[in-house]
Amino acid sequence: MKIVVIGGTGHIGTFLIPRLVLAGHEVISVSRQERKPYLAHPAWDSVEMVAIDRDEAELKGTFGSQICDLLPDAVIDLICFTPESAKNLVEALHGHIQHFLHCGTIWVHGHSEVVPTDETQFRKPICDYGTKKAAIESYLLTLARKTGFPVTILHPGHIVGPGWVPVNPIGSVSSATFKRLAQGEEVVLPNLGMETLHHVHADDVAAAFCNALNNWNNAVGESFHIVSSQALTLRGYANAVAKWSGKEARLSFLPWEDWKLTVSESEAEQTWDHIAHSPNCSIEKARRLINYNPRYTSLQALEESVTHLRNLTQ
Repeated sequence: MKIVVIGGTGHIGTFLIPRLVLAGHEVISVSRQERKPYLAHPAWDSVEMVAIDRDEAELKGTFGSQICDLLPDAVIDLICFTPESAKNLVEALHGHIQHFLHCGTIWVHGHSEVVPTDETQFRKPICDYGTKKAAIESYLLTLARKTGFPVTILHPGHIVGPGWVPVNPIGSVSSATFKRLAQGEEVVLPNLGMETLHHVHADDVAAAFCNALNNWNNAVGESFHIVSSQALTLRGYANAVAKWSGKEARLSFLPWEDWKLTVSESEAEQTWDHIAHSPNCSIEKARRLINYNPRYTSLQALEESVTHLRNLTQ
């Protein structure tokens, strides 16, 4: 198939596009062409690189037609964040493609209630990002039911991979927490450290997109959680990070209202966003319908990422 990947040089695309090429597909990567993939791979030599600034093209009302003019059989959209953006693209592609795959987020769920959360949980997002992604999901799945538009939605958790800082044991994206734990220094966790995070390796997300393409009958008209097999508590995560360096974690705890005063306002906002959600998602549906079997546990993915970051700074 000819497959267009929108946002192909980012976290997921770095792993997805080589997988697609090795599977024998003709691949076109659409992006602003402002950065290279996080990891080099010889498969990129076979990829057609198309430069389009999505924001500018959408303002002109041309983005959807530009993608359609590439004559794809399938489109994988990794960087759609508003319902208007989704409509602009889908209206141009409707009736012209075999499969449309959208990258969503587990943030469509809001607070965890019954865990592990499955895809049937009612959508009650609690942040702007999750609200917009839930609206996109609703629009796409409604369109699939009414018109047969061949859409599949994959909802990743906290994406991990070599080359960027993962969500850390205090729920922010600072590398300082990893350094403190590695050096045996005290780390203060919010509350009792029992809130959860649910990571996933970017290559497992890439594999899930490939599996959805290969299981068209089961995938079309559906949404799937794409996370590791188990979520982590902040406390368990911190203990594991310290052990990677042969240390015992020195942990202390503060109630949220006190804890947030110990970090910057932006870091407190990041942490609150993660612990308020405390995701813990089921992948049973993805296992059953598209044969999704993540290769990495959360800790395996995180250890690879943290080790890569440490090597870069040495």
